[in-house]
Amino acid sequence: MKERGLRVKLTLEDDGAVSGMIQYVPIEYSLAEGKNLSFINCIWVHGHKQGIGNLQGRGIGKALLEGAETDVRSLGARGMVAWGLIIPVFTRAAWFKCQGYRRVDRVGMQALLWKPFAADAKPPSWIRQSGEPALEPHKVTLTAYCNGWCPAQNIAIERASRAASDPSLSKTVTFREVNTLDRPEHREAGLLGGLFVNRKEVRTGPPPSYEKIHKLISKQAKKVA
Repeated sequence: MKERGLRVKLTLEDDGAVSGMIQYVPIEYSLAEGKNLSFINCIWVHGHKQGIGNLQGRGIGKALLEGAETDVRSLGARGMVAWGLIIPVFTRAAWFKCQGYRRVDRVGMQALLWKPFAADAKPPSWIRQSGEPALEPHKVTLTAYCNGWCPAQNIAIERASRAASDPSLSKTVTFREVNTLDRPEHREAGLLGGLFVNRKEVRTGPPPSYEKIHKLISKQAKKVA
């Protein structure tokens, strides 16, 4: 993604340990539609007691966001776009609102927020799911929409692929991966990432265990065996 405009910033502690990260791309390679905007894929501050400890609440996230905004302004972006969940878990929409972002769209629990840098900047919008995964007759169809940027989703998709190739299931299961870095594929599906067993979406955050995915597939496989 570097050649497509991916930018990453890290915060470092005095000993060199990484305490936070933000990654952002031109909106053309994101979950949303827009023009001359940059999109935040992920922002993260170390929040575990293990390792270097919980460093949240110290202004690290705000510093990362301000650094990214300054960077994309210098590159000519007309605004910064972010996504956040409307429930109080990770990547909260409420946090971005506190940083001056406002909500412009919503799909399910995912809010789309932005901060324009110019008066004539046009607000972004979500790319919405426009169809359902194609199914193979008389088989359980696993469909993975993947662009690779989210490690948690990558883990779930790898586990699904491994489960589908299990000898006990492989005769009744087919696995299909759709590369949504290909923008036409992304627009056709309306999904940048996701995992489906037939047409039922599997939650991938946090990644379900291999055993759970195997059980979901096995349950459907019994219906077509």
